[in-house]
Amino acid sequence: MWKLFYCFPALYLFSALSFIIGLFIYLKPDKAIQFQIDFYRRINWNMQPVSMEKEVRNTKAMGLFLVVAALAAVITIMLKTRL
Repeated sequence: MWKLFYCFPALYLFSALSFIIGLFIYLKPDKAIQFQIDFYRRINWNMQPVSMEKEVRNTKAMGLFLVVAALAAVITIMLKTRL
């Protein structure tokens, strides 16, 4: 099992970071949206969602997609190293 980890350490790292960020976005969409709004204010842009309800729903969907994509990447890496 440890042999698999040494084959693609950068891919595992990016997959783990994507999983953690996706989980945060899925579980705390309000904080993720507020983080984005604050970031845009720092670069002199004013960004407000038209519908906060739709924004939260879309943000949760994006977070879930990121979690699934990260898990799929890890599974693909493990399957590729077996071949």
